[in-house]
Amino acid sequence: MHHDAKFQQTGCMQYNDLIDIGVNLTHARFNGDRDAVIERASAAGVAGMVLTGVNIAESESAIALANAWPNVMVATAGVHPHHADQWSNTAAKSLEALIEQPSTVAVGETGLDYNRDFSPRSDQRAAFVAQLEIAATTQSPVFLHQRDADADFLAILREHRAALPAVVLHCFTGDQALLEACLALDVHIGITGWVADERRGAELRRCVPRIPADRLMIETDAPFLLPRNLPDPPAKRRNEPAFLPHVLEAVAALHDESATRLAESTAATSRSFFRLTGKARSGG
Repeated sequence: MHHDAKFQQTGCMQYNDLIDIGVNLTHARFNGDRDAVIERASAAGVAGMVLTGVNIAESESAIALANAWPNVMVATAGVHPHHADQWSNTAAKSLEALIEQPSTVAVGETGLDYNRDFSPRSDQRAAFVAQLEIAATTQSPVFLHQRDADADFLAILREHRAALPAVVLHCFTGDQALLEACLALDVHIGITGWVADERRGAELRRCVPRIPADRLMIETDAPFLLPRNLPDPPAKRRNEPAFLPHVLEAVAALHDESATRLAESTAATSRSFFRLTGKARSGG
């Protein structure tokens, strides 16, 4: 079985080829022990990580970190809706340049967040549309965020979907209606430790069995969303990629299949979605 050079297998434990499609590894909460976090992830069977870019500066940092770990990491580049008020023509030019980097595999994180409203909603919509247009022009996959903005999110996505090569809604926390609308638009779904939260995750748990295997990927969204099924949670409640097996096992139970088989299918789906084999070749 071929495994691309970009994400080499690390087989140490029960799972040996997991891919975490959403890791905020440049976050300040990892500044004190980032190398140890990476080592623990490898020991837990996480063979690859997609580092999330949330604004231009953080996207640059994510790409630099991915370049330092070329067999383990790749990155996204984009402007999160929280930072949409930073969007400008200059940001657009910067993003276009970042997408050309060999380590960059997707445009994002972009989308809408009407839950926090850290940026005005009009700014969020404008930045979202602009980044989808850049993704269409460069034929890049898109890494999306959505909270409490279903109608506007779907309306914008429907308008642009035909021009986009691939789309994933990361950290899906919606209901079955949103899931069905996304699947109808051929959108991939990223599942986090939210699925193990018996308080907030009930609706998500009902959705997971409806996600086809070839549309399903897993992620930690570390350092956020610590899975509540950890037997011995860390004192500071910081999530990290080494905890991805707990997400995998929660999803596998809901999907009624073995965790080992789901590990294989999510890794294969992630490699295909992010074109990891091709990226490895183009990046040398």
